[in-house]
Amino acid sequence: MNKNKQYDIVIYGGTAAGIVAAVQASVMDKSVIVIEPSQRIGGLTTGGLGDTDVGMKEAIGGLSLEFYRRVARKYSQDGACWLFEPKVALEVLQEWVVENNIEVVYGERLELQDGVTKEGSTITSIRMESGNVYRGKMFIDASYEGDLMGKSRVSYFVGRESNAQYGETLNGIHPGNELPSGIDPYVVKGVPSSGLLLRVNPDRGGNIGDGDNKIQAYNFRMCLTNNPDNRLEIEKPEGYNEADYEILFRAIEQGQHSKFFKLNLVTPDKTDSNNNSGISTDYNGMNHNYAEADYRTREQIWKAHRLYQQGYVWTIQNHPRVPEEIRAVYKPWGLPLDEFIESGHWSPQLYIRESRRMISDYVVTEHVVRLENHVPDSVGMGSFAMDSHHTQYYINEDGHVSTEGGFYVKLKAPYPISYRALVPKRTECTNLIVPVCVSATHAAYGSIRMEPVFMILGQSAAAAAALALEADGIVQNVKYERLHAVLVQENQVLYTDA
Repeated sequence: MNKNKQYDIVIYGGTAAGIVAAVQASVMDKSVIVIEPSQRIGGLTTGGLGDTDVGMKEAIGGLSLEFYRRVARKYSQDGACWLFEPKVALEVLQEWVVENNIEVVYGERLELQDGVTKEGSTITSIRMESGNVYRGKMFIDASYEGDLMGKSRVSYFVGRESNAQYGETLNGIHPGNELPSGIDPYVVKGVPSSGLLLRVNPDRGGNIGDGDNKIQAYNFRMCLTNNPDNRLEIEKPEGYNEADYEILFRAIEQGQHSKFFKLNLVTPDKTDSNNNSGISTDYNGMNHNYAEADYRTREQIWKAHRLYQQGYVWTIQNHPRVPEEIRAVYKPWGLPLDEFIESGHWSPQLYIRESRRMISDYVVTEHVVRLENHVPDSVGMGSFAMDSHHTQYYINEDGHVSTEGGFYVKLKAPYPISYRALVPKRTECTNLIVPVCVSATHAAYGSIRMEPVFMILGQSAAAAAALALEADGIVQNVKYERLHAVLVQENQVLYTDA
């Protein structure tokens, strides 16, 4: 690495959004580098999320659509393919990297203490934990965590705004029980002095619609197979704690017979297995400090999620307190030997559904998602339901265990996402674009936070960065007419007729 080299565009985060941004930068003849903190590019797209959260297909264009078309070609299919194996998604992204001669560095993490050097409102360089420094004219934060954005002294929010703040209906504390009714919350049933079950809070922490700093749950999107020739059985993990699954046992006692986790097929014998009910693969309530945590703490959170989820699957498949007919449904599934070979066949990518969200001069709210507000400067569209996973378990008014924080509200039509949601306030930073941790409320982000949309916004971010470089270097000054023209040429879908 040339210590004195300055790149036109430095991209932090080799997620699908980051790789797409790099492809677009290269198409526009800009020098670019992608810095990926892990050893694998693609984020969730290559990390197990093979059952794409499409929303409405007419809203997906540009390189995002091209990605799904390339996946289709791998399977000798026409058009776009929305169901795929992690290894195939990785192949497509790696081929893009080679075709466009994109420089990618792996295992480089931003120094969280003072890793961002700024002159006034301009980032000049970023320093990694290794000591390596990357200099750039433009920076794109394509990470799920928003570390570069957060450490560049840009305003952001973690948690849930109150409904009152932006006149929303879905934000803040949001009860809605996805558990069977009647689950006793105490270690010894009916005996409060025995203490609460693990992860159950004594109350929901405020009134309905109040804001807080809680984050919707994380998990791993598991790729599982029932092919005996390609299957590694899921073992009881070291450190297994039976008490972690008491809510599960009691949910079964109260009548839950299904929806323990999804078995959505992406090929005839492989799944994308996700959370499916109030007690499932999400580790509810155990990630609230992740966004602001240091790497060591995040690693501990990652390990705790892995232990819980592996233990959960083992429990569903083997535990005597799970009825035989339930065990029989899940027992045939294990880890595919031809996936995630470098990480023991378990995805290395924790599903960071939400972390920091930038606060710029423009905030995407429920009103935008519901098409109540006009957006004159679209750089891409969202169309998936407003979707939040649970944030916690608590004791409800009936004295039983309840979930809190989940919602799923389908949309009638796609909505445009403003360029202003991708750029910080001018006074805070003038050469940073943020296509993943965009300026949106928790409620609106519940729809935006889908991999096809991140790729769309990654492409638009790179196009805007290239145009800023050709002008005065200030991302807030990019002329929308010029950006619009480039994006239309690149087949982005900016508006659809409702």
